[in-house]
Amino acid sequence: MKYIYVVDTENELKEKLELEFKQEKGTKIKKILPEQFDLVLKNIPDILVINEDKLNGDTIEYCKMVRSDEDNSITPIIIVSSNKDTKHIIDVLKNEVELYLEQPVDKEILYYNIKNILRLLNSNRMVSPLTGLPGNVQIQAEMKKRLANKKEFAMLYIDLDNFKAYNDTYGFSNGDEIIKYTAKVILDNILKGEQNENNFVGHIGGDDFIAITEGDDYEKISQGIIAEFDSGLHKFFNKEDIERGYLEVENRKGIMEQYPLTSISIGVVDVAKGRFKNTLEIGEAGAAVKHLAKTIYGSTYVIDRRKNREEMYDRAEKKKIK
Repeated sequence: MKYIYVVDTENELKEKLELEFKQEKGTKIKKILPEQFDLVLKNIPDILVINEDKLNGDTIEYCKMVRSDEDNSITPIIIVSSNKDTKHIIDVLKNEVELYLEQPVDKEILYYNIKNILRLLNSNRMVSPLTGLPGNVQIQAEMKKRLANKKEFAMLYIDLDNFKAYNDTYGFSNGDEIIKYTAKVILDNILKGEQNENNFVGHIGGDDFIAITEGDDYEKISQGIIAEFDSGLHKFFNKEDIERGYLEVENRKGIMEQYPLTSISIGVVDVAKGRFKNTLEIGEAGAAVKHLAKTIYGSTYVIDRRKNREEMYDRAEKKKIK
């Protein structure tokens, strides 16, 4: 359900929106009086429409209240006003207001502005809130674009080993920090240099990442990711665990089990021209080669350079950074 809050003392604006959104399932319009503005912050609307003409205070102060509230810091704000002074409009827009529409507002223009903002919100929700990296929709689009244009590229399927054991030992907050660190390491290496400006990094979720590289330097990139990841990992563990070289985690039966310290595995698929028909076939090869990488102790990369899908998986090259 999408909630659009209208800050107003009258019903005209709310009724205009209700009429336009009548056929839209999953959208609700709610009017809030200016003196009830705390309800806006409490309920975190998807979009906030403010009728400036009916406010009993300074518009900019109302906007600052929204932006300073952690839960509403990205809530889109639309100001509807009869004030046509350019300086005033600019002052309002400077306070991170998405739109300023002049009264009398056309109901269709308001409707389509809100529709377009909601579409952008949906697109933004496809981005990982933890790492800021694009998710599955954008990953698929990047793969399809390169296949359609007959580009030669490599897919890097990346995830962490023994990450659950780390979360069980150090907690999810610390686990999130390793995820963010991993994203930074991948970005540092995938986008390094002008020649890699067309490369791409995505976050599937959890400790799973995807990277796409154009050119043939994917082995050097994999080595760089592993070297940088391992060199900075010590800061996420206490001294005792580092010296011991493993984690001790109690299982469901109350028995202590030993797990290696967190490492990173990379499965690389060389997408040569004509080798794959679609993204599903690439994904199958990626899952297989990443599985091979995860069978090797420590941070590892495995490259699948097969020229066609019929070759045996033992053609994949196992590589490990010492």
